Amino acid sequence: MIVTTLFEPLSLARGPAMKNRFMLAPLTNLQSHADGTLSDDEYRWLTMRAAGGFALVSTAASHVQKAGQGFAGQIGVFGDEHLEGLARLAAGIKSRGANAAVQLHHAGNRSPRELVGTPVGASDDAKSGARALTTGEIETLRDDFIAAARRAEKAGFDAVEVHGAHGYILSQFLSPEINRRDDRYGGSLANRARLLFEIIDGIRAACRPDFQLGLRLSPERFGLRLMEIREVAAQVLAEGRIDYLDLSLWDVAKEPNEEAHKGRSLLGYFIDLPRGKVRLAAAGKVMSARTALGVIEAGCDFVVIGRAAVLRHDFPERVRRDAAYESPALPVTSQYLVEEGLGPAFVDYMRSWPGFVDAARG
Repeated sequence: MIVTTLFEPLSLARGPAMKNRFMLAPLTNLQSHADGTLSDDEYRWLTMRAAGGFALVSTAASHVQKAGQGFAGQIGVFGDEHLEGLARLAAGIKSRGANAAVQLHHAGNRSPRELVGTPVGASDDAKSGARALTTGEIETLRDDFIAAARRAEKAGFDAVEVHGAHGYILSQFLSPEINRRDDRYGGSLANRARLLFEIIDGIRAACRPDFQLGLRLSPERFGLRLMEIREVAAQVLAEGRIDYLDLSLWDVAKEPNEEAHKGRSLLGYFIDLPRGKVRLAAAGKVMSARTALGVIEAGCDFVVIGRAAVLRHDFPERVRRDAAYESPALPVTSQYLVEEGLGPAFVDYMRSWPGFVDAARG
């Protein structure tokens, strides 16, 4: 099997090229301080992946408002108090040969009440107890996404990625089941996507011309409709305001959940969209050299690595050395994860993943 394609440099429309085709996924790791400032554990986790050969290293989801926190130990980008840690992190990632990105996030109605009090979302939600944002609050949220991008730029990052996936607030606005608004941010797909596009346009206008902008979308779950997300993707690719689209698919080989669209891979619904200079990436159970190469051969420009990067900080280098490389078998011990750069909070979090950590051996 030939894997040299995975190690070809990749230019983007703006900013620095990627030295290879591997991006570290923006992985929840629970390691930052309670106020959102960077911890040594999170710094070590991310800089080890940069040293391990990833071309683009992203932070975990970083909340743009204090009220948008999604989990304990989340790294923040909502205040200038985060700048010192963010600057240290950007410098650490870049000094180890990777490009550095911050993922911009607001959890919306998925914010835990014990962290934020009453969560907010696109519409009132009885299950979570969330209340609907007012139109004015949506405009403030938009501005806070843009301000967070400026903050990441000031800290020295090469890029930000807007988190529009996984049922968080921008995904909630896109969902016709969750978003039941009757103002300009609800109803038609154009209205439900309005906030997302206003954020993209605002970041592009506010940041320097060579600052990279990515977008993460997931096309299923949380009331999303595949063909609507395909339409959103088609528009964002055609307009060229972003530099890369990161598709979070849970499994790059899976078929759609919707019966009407089975018979074709989920990824296949996006590969054929015209994308100009925008780069396309996919994430989802990429655990081996063979699967990574398959994502590129399917038509993506680069591949996004999550759990395989938890298991090996140097996944790209192992693939470079071994075209048949496969991730270690699960479960692994907690000590193994410590040696791979996970702090205590992250190891505890991985214990919540079924079958990931060997309970008998710790």
